[in-house]
Amino acid sequence: MKKKMTIWLLALLLLLSGCGAAEGTEPSLPDNSDVIASEEVMQLPQTDITDSGENTQDEQGVDEATGQSPSEPPNSLPQQTTVPEATIPPENSTFEVHYIDVGQGDCSLILCDGKAMLIDGGEASESSKVYAYLKKLGVDHLNYIVATHAHSDHIGGLSGALNYASVDTALCPVTSYDSKTFSSFTKYLGLQGVSITVPGPGDTFSLGSASVTILGPQKSYEDTNDTSIVMKVVYGKTSFLFTGDAERTAEADILDAGYDLSATVLKVGHHGSDTSTSYPFLREIMPEYAVIQVGKGNSYGHPTEDTLSKLRDADVKVYRNDLQGTIICTSDGETVSFSTEKNESVQTNPTVTATPEPNDVGEYIGNKNSKKFHLPTCKNLPAEKNRVFFDSRQEALDAGFDPCGNCHP
Repeated sequence: MKKKMTIWLLALLLLLSGCGAAEGTEPSLPDNSDVIASEEVMQLPQTDITDSGENTQDEQGVDEATGQSPSEPPNSLPQQTTVPEATIPPENSTFEVHYIDVGQGDCSLILCDGKAMLIDGGEASESSKVYAYLKKLGVDHLNYIVATHAHSDHIGGLSGALNYASVDTALCPVTSYDSKTFSSFTKYLGLQGVSITVPGPGDTFSLGSASVTILGPQKSYEDTNDTSIVMKVVYGKTSFLFTGDAERTAEADILDAGYDLSATVLKVGHHGSDTSTSYPFLREIMPEYAVIQVGKGNSYGHPTEDTLSKLRDADVKVYRNDLQGTIICTSDGETVSFSTEKNESVQTNPTVTATPEPNDVGEYIGNKNSKKFHLPTCKNLPAEKNRVFFDSRQEALDAGFDPCGNCHP
């Protein structure tokens, strides 16, 4: 009996020791398994990290309700960062921009291939002038009428336009605003059965052979000026930027959106106020020409020397309603030409300088903002507050300043 018990105990011990070994021992790989694993990784297709975004977005999925990936903020607008490519206009195509002199206000009429768009209309006191101008040209139908924002010096005169011309589409950043001028605007739209369309950034439409892209406003703002509709009109290889009264905050948001802002002609923001046309914004536009819609002897000091000096630094040729009356720009799709109601050869952006004392300046004058330096006789000298002086050309270069392209110091 004892012998049997001993045998059973030995068998049980052997069984238990075998199970323990099976549970406690990790399965071992062949000696070359590390090399094989490494070779398999090396043989995988190599993906550039900058290209991984598409796959990442697919893996995250898209919210069916919003059409957005989880990483996107809710209700964010899809951003179109490129304007339509320039196309060669048809042989008999025509294009003109009339920067109508309405005093201290904005009013621009774009005509292309029999289509018309009116951007702003000045104060209500200019209604009769806007009416008469459209009548003189025989423009009795407007495909688009644009109120860049709700201030009276932009929408007041649109009542005159609506009394003469029929309208297809009215664009404005808001549908209501507490002012008599805005109420008059919506009243005359209503008489034609037209309601306001609020465009969004990236919206595009055609005007004859020209294409129009809405660049702003990018979001809601408390400052009415910043709500201005900003649009780029492209005709062939030429382009025109209209900025309403958009100020630096709105300009910065448009820059952040990544649009192609380059333009042949810039309608300077806010009548040449120093609250608009920031250096970063102007550098992205790099216009050849600028038009300032401003009233003669206005009480605001528009255009300011700060803005004019920036335009001088950028070698931009300036046209002004206060000095030259109505300005007409014509494009053939390759180049543009200008004609003015008066004073075509007047100096529109002269350098304003005080005669310096001999020891007040060095041999060269730099601009603290643009980082360009000039000869003291240059016509593009910056405003007094933006000047820095250098005793030698090398000193200016060592300080990181570039020579002016006009005076070639």
